[in-house]
Amino acid sequence: MSEKQVRADVIELRARIAEIGRLLEAEYGRPAPRRKLRPLDELILTILSQHTTDANSGRAFERLKEAFPSWEEARDADPAEIAEAIRCGGLARIKAARIKELLLRLSAELGALDLDFLCRTEMEDARRFLLGLDGVGPKTAACVLLFACDLPAFPVDTHIHRVSKRLGLIPPKASAKDAHQILEGAVPEGELFPFHLNLITHGRRVCKAQRPLCERCVLAPHCDYFLGRADSGQPSAVNDQLSAGSDESGNAFIDATRPSDPQRVPVR
Repeated sequence: MSEKQVRADVIELRARIAEIGRLLEAEYGRPAPRRKLRPLDELILTILSQHTTDANSGRAFERLKEAFPSWEEARDADPAEIAEAIRCGGLARIKAARIKELLLRLSAELGALDLDFLCRTEMEDARRFLLGLDGVGPKTAACVLLFACDLPAFPVDTHIHRVSKRLGLIPPKASAKDAHQILEGAVPEGELFPFHLNLITHGRRVCKAQRPLCERCVLAPHCDYFLGRADSGQPSAVNDQLSAGSDESGNAFIDATRPSDPQRVPVR
């Protein structure tokens, strides 16, 4: 493919994303700004959010902070004490061990439990640091960069991965890592947060994994999945690919399937 064709494809993708973003905002509104957590808090909250509801992870985070007002206290605590504090979030023993390991490693490498420096670092350097931590994959790193540091990263959770494939924004076989790279370079910087949140909302309410509600979808005229099915009367090739493959990134526990919903921030 020529460089000219690549540029044309990028321009077309950006135009499609702009129109899809406009339609989603008309349907769901402009998401309200979220209260920002510090980077280490955001990282811990992401760990707690795996395989549970937003309400449960928020309560677990609040109880963790109540039990251990500083991360140094959590670092020095027995994992069983951490597990007891976060029990309402589910998988308490696994998450407690992960949190303890993370805090110990950061203390050893940085000498302090403070990741605020990431917000003053070039984004790719900050991403590289986060990805170097055990179990941190592209989605978790992007959550910290976007939500805590206001850097132009774009987290791709399972809803965004699925919906983007169906829309044809990313190739049918694109991995989660591929999706991060493609979408991050195509979503306008000022639209990263609203597009992220509204695409998750659309995936939860309409473009569901098993039975998408195509008949009520505002994006249907722009959707490869819908147009393919409408033309043939059968499930589209994109749907076949989704059924045969997996939305998962293949990353370790911390970067598992829990959506990166910005509304999950607990009130403290």
